[in-house]
Amino acid sequence: MRTFVSAAATVLAVLLAAVGVPAIWLDRNIVQEQGFVELAAPLATNSAFQQELAVAAVGTIDTSAVPGFLSDLVQPVLEDAASSLTGLPGYPAAWEETLRRSHRLSFAPATDDGGAASASSLTLDVAPLVALGAEEISRTTRLPLDPPEQTLINVGQPMYKEWTERLTTYAPAGYLLAGGSAVALLLALVAARRRWTVLAGAGAGALLLAAAWAAGSQAASAAVVSADSGNEVANMFRDEFVAASAADFQAWTLAAAVTGGVLLVLGVVPGFTSRKPQRANR
Repeated sequence: MRTFVSAAATVLAVLLAAVGVPAIWLDRNIVQEQGFVELAAPLATNSAFQQELAVAAVGTIDTSAVPGFLSDLVQPVLEDAASSLTGLPGYPAAWEETLRRSHRLSFAPATDDGGAASASSLTLDVAPLVALGAEEISRTTRLPLDPPEQTLINVGQPMYKEWTERLTTYAPAGYLLAGGSAVALLLALVAARRRWTVLAGAGAGALLLAAAWAAGSQAASAAVVSADSGNEVANMFRDEFVAASAADFQAWTLAAAVTGGVLLVLGVVPGFTSRKPQRANR
């Protein structure tokens, strides 16, 4: 009976970890605003993406208040602002605020009041970048420009919005599942006649999970990038963010593989040494 309880608890621990660990990663890095910002912040070092984003942001600036006889003079200023936007001192802060606004907008529950929370897909709000560009143009031309409160770029398909809503609901449960996995493993160790078998089984399970997570991450990444948003800037953000997410989760996968290998060694070595005296006695 003890052997059965130990084996069942070990299997349960592995199964709970299989779901709990990815859920924790999703909650910490996607659902939580700070984790999302930290994960996406390095995209600021991608010069090609940032330049495209700057051009798109500056291109949305409303110059209708500029007198007609000055319109020909404003266009070169807009082009200069687009090319120099990423070099402005306020750009890093504007990029971070863009990420924070975009996260709040994309992960907010859908409403029917026509407000920001009614976005039907993942959305980038580049209004902070537009405001920075408008400020630079106003400084250069002395012309007053009124930047909009929101400048939205849809990223991906509407179904992605549904995914964010589900993640917000279910990802935090990963901590409970991981806790259950730890309790199940402890129960397996307490009930086991030979604790090294539990360690070996848990180690083998962790190695299998690491392989499954790696394959699942590749499949998920391929599925996300396969959908064309119809916007070049949105596609570039999606591709870069997916690559950053996959690389970050790969570190978790590697940690699981290392942990599995250590547990397997801790289980196999004592098991092997305990059998040698028995064979010698025979």
